[in-house]
Amino acid sequence: MELNIYDIIKRPVITSKSIELYKKLGKITLEVHTSANKTMIKDAVEKIWAVKVAGVGVVNLEGKVKTFARRDFKSSDRKKAIITLKQGYKIEIPGMLETMGAVESAGVEKEDN
Repeated sequence: MELNIYDIIKRPVITSKSIELYKKLGKITLEVHTSANKTMIKDAVEKIWAVKVAGVGVVNLEGKVKTFARRDFKSSDRKKAIITLKQGYKIEIPGMLETMGAVESAGVEKEDN
């Protein structure tokens, strides 16, 4: 199965841990297609955002078994990629800085009511 570069990258992972990783080390966490490998992920990120990637770490997450109406179901498997960019490159993901109060630390002032 041939994957398009836009099929490889699904969505950014926005959690408190991934926000801290982004602010401190500049690493981006993305959810990717389960059959994508590190080389495919690196090429997709470089082509979509026009940046240079220094490294790609991949985490495979198996789905959990859940019970609903006395039947067991397994949620889908996922794969996360932690992207390290080369010095001087940055990816701006909409909504990433607004999460967890990061707007105030970015120099944007909030109005108090």
